[in-house]
Amino acid sequence: MISPSYVRTMARYNAWQNANVYGASDGLSDAQRKEDRGAFFGSIHATLNHLLWADQAWLHRFGAAPPPAKRGIVEGLALCETWEALHDERRRFDGVIQDWADRLQPPDMAGDLTWISGATGRELTRPKALLIVHLFNHQTHHRGQVHALLTGLGVKPGVTDLPFGENI
Repeated sequence: MISPSYVRTMARYNAWQNANVYGASDGLSDAQRKEDRGAFFGSIHATLNHLLWADQAWLHRFGAAPPPAKRGIVEGLALCETWEALHDERRRFDGVIQDWADRLQPPDMAGDLTWISGATGRELTRPKALLIVHLFNHQTHHRGQVHALLTGLGVKPGVTDLPFGENI
């Protein structure tokens, strides 16, 4: 289904696009970033907190990171209270994702993973490769929501297309 090369490419894309979205958000006031603008998680800040929390949860499930400090989806919306803390932790954790991707070998992606889903409240088992694809798809989905919120505020993030990324 996927290869370690794919995972490394997506980890680099993830870091590039997080830098893009966070850089575009830097020019906003804290109130603008935290304003409920009708997105699924309300605000830019909450959506980016959710994305970081989910990345931490998945990397924990993959055995590559400790569990997130907050235990559930709702609690994860307040993972980092300040913009500076959120931005710093995002940069740091993008490095964790890249380190994990750089070490990943085909056997690490084989077989199934079983975990307790906070979203469904039950035990689930799915192919590891599918869950790795989900990690990156989930990131892109929520960054797209943030991109729309930024556009609505008159902010234009940079290029988002994978083929145009340098060092991807």
